[in-house]
Amino acid sequence: MMDDRLIVALDVPNALAGLELSDRLGDAVGFYKIGLGMLTGGGLALAQELKGDHGKRIFLDMKLFDIGATVEAAVRGLARFDLDFLTVHGDPHVVRAAKEGASGSNLKILGVTILTSLERADLDAGMIQPGDLHEITVERAARAFEAGADGIICSPREAAAIRALPGSRLIVTPGVRSAGAALGDQKRVETPANAIAAGADHIVVGRPIWQAADPRAAALAILDEMRG
Repeated sequence: MMDDRLIVALDVPNALAGLELSDRLGDAVGFYKIGLGMLTGGGLALAQELKGDHGKRIFLDMKLFDIGATVEAAVRGLARFDLDFLTVHGDPHVVRAAKEGASGSNLKILGVTILTSLERADLDAGMIQPGDLHEITVERAARAFEAGADGIICSPREAAAIRALPGSRLIVTPGVRSAGAALGDQKRVETPANAIAAGADHIVVGRPIWQAADPRAAALAILDEMRG
């Protein structure tokens, strides 16, 4: 039985590379994330193939943000692909529009709180209100849940506080690295076991798996760590 708590990010150049990686991972992985970076490389076609032909679950990481009518229309179109998760920015007007667009489908709408690659200085540069980054993330999660989000994307370091919110739902955490692994562009990271212990339902791992000499062995090692 595949452990769908691990979502592997297919941050590779195109659909052919994504399909090749999923073949190498085989039955070790049942859930994949396809992001904006692969949209022009056949990402939607790959999503359909992995879902329809290989029985995998798919998380489409588009982080949509626009006026409500545009978000609703975009999500209505994406919902036709019978995928599992879709990200939008966690702003309440975006979440409400996305939920409207997804109505009648099984697509879960996940709100993005604060990207795990950002620090307080980045928020200042973007003119985000002053205050503690952790508190702002938890408040954004609460507002996204109130707007109807099925789940939240957050760093593992905020997972426990978000899990404690009234009406908390799915929690998906990127920014997960095995102890001693390179951080890449992530700044707020935790180990797989710590992320699950903090309340995450799913962890997202990309480079530590697809850059490994043996991606399947790397995925299995992370699954072992997660269960530990």
